[in-house]
Amino acid sequence: MNKKINSLIIHLLGCAIFLAVPIIFSPDLSLDFDFIHSKGFQRDFLFSIILIPFFYLSYFLLIPRLYFEKKYYLFSTIIFISFALIFFLPLVLIPSTNFNANGFDTFFIREIKIRVFQFLIVFVFSLMLKINIRLKQSEKEKLDAELAYLKAQINPHFLFNTLNSIYSLAIVQSDNVATSIVKLSNMMRYVLSESSNDFVSLEKEIEYIQNFIELQQIRFGSFIQFECSITGDLKNKYIAPLILITFIENAYKHGVNAEDNSIIKINIETTETQLILFVKNNKVFIQRSAESESGVGVKNTKNRLQMIYPGMHKLQIDHTEKEYSVSLTLDLL
Repeated sequence: MNKKINSLIIHLLGCAIFLAVPIIFSPDLSLDFDFIHSKGFQRDFLFSIILIPFFYLSYFLLIPRLYFEKKYYLFSTIIFISFALIFFLPLVLIPSTNFNANGFDTFFIREIKIRVFQFLIVFVFSLMLKINIRLKQSEKEKLDAELAYLKAQINPHFLFNTLNSIYSLAIVQSDNVATSIVKLSNMMRYVLSESSNDFVSLEKEIEYIQNFIELQQIRFGSFIQFECSITGDLKNKYIAPLILITFIENAYKHGVNAEDNSIIKINIETTETQLILFVKNNKVFIQRSAESESGVGVKNTKNRLQMIYPGMHKLQIDHTEKEYSVSLTLDLL
């Protein structure tokens, strides 16, 4: 509602300023307002009044329905007819008879030059404004489509890896299978209900991460030297859904091997305006396919960060021969 009111105020102010132009630049301007009786001023003012509905006709109808649809001949014809009507209407309604034939020719040429200039200013302004808005809409649609594509890639990725975890438990007939299924159910409920939103509660996002970590701990148990710290106030803060989990999942994916000394450290700190994520794991030998080596999850998350938090995040990924770490600082909304 505030945006609509602000837009209405801007349009009203714009119209008022536009109508003030023939008053301010009237050659007969005086403090006693006698100039309003001048036919020249009356024609100028009427011409400006008529240009306002033409601006909105062009902005809302002619440009989107004809120009953007490439109906250039019809568009040009209507614009020419509109100018002719707008030009002659003030002359017909407020005629001037204070000159002879030669004077009329001079007057007519002067009127055409002035009116063409004014008409073109209004027309070109409406055209440029509409084109600019259309470009912004196209960019937003492209951004939304790419973001939807990235989310579509992310959700099956999580489901596949989590089902693998439960499958591993079922193979060894673990008593934790039922608990794991409940946690998976909670995770998938969150993914289905929240991931389509632009932003979600930080509390829910952290709860999702905790469910994921607990599920992985049930699976791996004592295989991992694990440290996790989550600090700070999570209330009344919002974050893009599933923007953190990839880095945590990646630590388990590349840092766990029952035959090696697996170490994973996860720290999530929330301040008043920022979230700081730090994830570190040691590198272990894991035989995997080329597809799993491609790092699709991390690549997608980097793209999402660029799209959702441009200039509002700092991501640093360090990897040595033995360790891999991620440090992400994110401005919260």
